[in-house]
Amino acid sequence: MAGAKRGCLLVLAVLVLLVALAGAGAAWLWQRQGSFADAPLTPSAESMSIASGDSFNSVLRKLRAAGVDEGDDLQWQLLARQLDAAGKLKVGEYALDPALTPRQLLLNMRQGKVLQHRVTIVEGWNIRQLRAALARAQPLQHETTDLSDTELMAKLGFPDQHPEGRFLPETYVYQRGDSDVDVLKRAHAAMEKELAAAWAERSDDLPLTSPYELLILASIIEKETGLASERPQIAGVFARRLKLGMRLQTDPTVIYGIGSAYDGNIRKVHLTTDTPYNTYTRAGLTPTPIAMPGRDALHAAARPAPGDALYFVAVGDGSGAHVFSASYGEHNSAVAQYLQRLRDKKKEAVEQ
Repeated sequence: MAGAKRGCLLVLAVLVLLVALAGAGAAWLWQRQGSFADAPLTPSAESMSIASGDSFNSVLRKLRAAGVDEGDDLQWQLLARQLDAAGKLKVGEYALDPALTPRQLLLNMRQGKVLQHRVTIVEGWNIRQLRAALARAQPLQHETTDLSDTELMAKLGFPDQHPEGRFLPETYVYQRGDSDVDVLKRAHAAMEKELAAAWAERSDDLPLTSPYELLILASIIEKETGLASERPQIAGVFARRLKLGMRLQTDPTVIYGIGSAYDGNIRKVHLTTDTPYNTYTRAGLTPTPIAMPGRDALHAAARPAPGDALYFVAVGDGSGAHVFSASYGEHNSAVAQYLQRLRDKKKEAVEQ
């Protein structure tokens, strides 16, 4: 009996030891898995993409190809099960930021937190500048590169519209796989919405007959000043001129009419050569907008500032501000001061 007791105690001791070893092993494995799941990644690529139909093993192979060496495949599979991510990873491009952990990366993939790219339409750009910026944007897909402006508008679903001024300046977010058509459709819809809002709040005595005329006037205001505070005053000058039948006489419209031949200098011959956009030779608004106006310019055009000024000229001090005048005599005096400042600046530059 004593031998039997010793045998039982030995078996029990062995079992206790095995349980302890198993527990220690499990704790070690749990600690190892936790260390893997929450340690920063060290990828060599900036991003990777999950395509439709990719299995979890396919995603792992892409991660390895992107330089993610952390953890073995079993650890990634166990973590995916723990996070309920296996079989639920969303299609898209994902950032491989070194600050990310395997846990956060799989959560991003499960939740579809794809990498966002940005392209900005700048206030005052014309359609050529806008299209050039989209052509440079990566990884945006380019579907409109070989299209004319007319073909472009037809592709967007607006075959009867001139493209100038039709896209609201702001920053647009897109994902890998999106195209320039997607961005342009969103920018067009944003402009339509903002233009409608500006037209709805217009002043009762505004000398414009349609939202499109408001868009044209806003584009001219946009090109005349970079100071948001001055836009209502500029709008006031133009609105009063339109009411009186005076020509707008604004250089940006002339420059737009010159087109790609403009070399940065506007000369007397440009002001006297008649084109549909020359507001020195023709009364009223230009036939189309001359740029993409921003929100401030749209709302300034809709609600011009009151006053009696009919003229303005740059101060010439580098601030971008203007001097506003009610009479031609006052305006001539302001122009003379502006020209004197230019001469003084040239003299100082020579002396230095």
